[in-house]
Amino acid sequence: MEVPVEKNKEYIVDIIDNGFEGEGIAKINNFAIFVDGAIKGEKCKILIVKVVSSHAFGKILEIIEPSKYRAEPDCSTYKRCGGCNLRHIDYKETLNIKKEKVQNLVNKSLTNKITVKDTIGMENPYNYRNKAQYPVGTNKDGVPVFGVFAKRTHEIIPIKECKIQKEISYDIAKFVLEQMKSFGVSVYNEKSGSGLVRHIITKVGIKTDEIMVIIVVNGKEIPGELTIANNIIDRFPNVRTVVKNINTRNTNVIMGDKNEAIVGRGYITDKLGNYIFKISPMSFYQVNPVQAEVLYNEAIKGAEITNNDVVCDLYCGIGTIGIFASKNAKKVYGIEIVKQAIDDAKSNAALNNIDNIDFICGDVEEAFDDLIKKEKVKPDVIIVDPPRRGLDEKTIENILKLKTERVVYISCNPATMVRDLKIMEEEYEIKSIQPVDMFPFTSHVECVALMGRKES
Repeated sequence: MEVPVEKNKEYIVDIIDNGFEGEGIAKINNFAIFVDGAIKGEKCKILIVKVVSSHAFGKILEIIEPSKYRAEPDCSTYKRCGGCNLRHIDYKETLNIKKEKVQNLVNKSLTNKITVKDTIGMENPYNYRNKAQYPVGTNKDGVPVFGVFAKRTHEIIPIKECKIQKEISYDIAKFVLEQMKSFGVSVYNEKSGSGLVRHIITKVGIKTDEIMVIIVVNGKEIPGELTIANNIIDRFPNVRTVVKNINTRNTNVIMGDKNEAIVGRGYITDKLGNYIFKISPMSFYQVNPVQAEVLYNEAIKGAEITNNDVVCDLYCGIGTIGIFASKNAKKVYGIEIVKQAIDDAKSNAALNNIDNIDFICGDVEEAFDDLIKKEKVKPDVIIVDPPRRGLDEKTIENILKLKTERVVYISCNPATMVRDLKIMEEEYEIKSIQPVDMFPFTSHVECVALMGRKES
């Protein structure tokens, strides 16, 4: 196919769709062009900035006919930051875009062309993130700064506010950096691997107001760390613990494996529904608890669990979904590979006086196989919440062999979810797919898919 566009040339195009990352899609002679910041229905003058054999990338020079859904971004760093990518679109329309994203995948892959439900959004889609991770470095003048990474780079953009983080997270990070400066603590240099402080992380209990501060360091000691930690707590009384995370590896991974509580008990608690959950530095806890509660309630309602049912909760994290399910179930088994998460899950069951749940530490592929083959557990309901890569072949194979009556698939990646549903739809009827907006103003969407075993 002859490429109909040239790099560094201008074109006027109609935006015919939005892609998986929220970008606009145009076509010239059936050749796809992806345009950051464009909205379906717009006419734009663009500059072609990159061309490959199958598609090209364009940059908006002028919006000739704007969409009625175009909104003025309310964030000064929006164009450079990689945190949000849909702030230029009316919020209600972003919910439609997310629904269509899932529907397109269903239409392309599944035999059962089920109609995806409307995305469940937030009443107040601002300052919803309970976890903030700020990289620390220096600006061009060598002055220590914290902020966010620029889109597709590791350049730190200093920020004054963030519309999706809890407001107090910024205030705490600013104070921590001031303390570091006053104690002469160095900041990390990614290129040379020298310097001490790499990241400042906060976790906030939305219902409890408890806060954890984690200082990620390229070393073992922070000069004046006890005084600094006590100063943080004096300034922010809701901070219950200050933790030092040691990460001396030359890596893009934010946190290392070792945590030491400088002050406090090393964890905080939060409430989801009627349950209390312990949150440690390494444990996964949904960053939007308001929508997590919506997501879990959709999953539990769809599972139709009775007091005779055995439930398997695969990729259980700190036990949130399994604990929600335990109220109605006879027995729940949770499986998770991260030991800290399993330790927290056991603590969470004890905190909530739940005695009909067992948590198993191991790779789901192997541990679930052992549970059903060696321990002879036969689940009536299986709930899966896998990472972005989706389910492995063995776990799918085991679900199909078990002929479990009901399967609930919670997904953070609709592409791998639909891929897995395609494999399972010969044995299972896909009853519904419910998108939930866990990350407003980003292109991410979570889904709850409900499956029932087909009659033989």
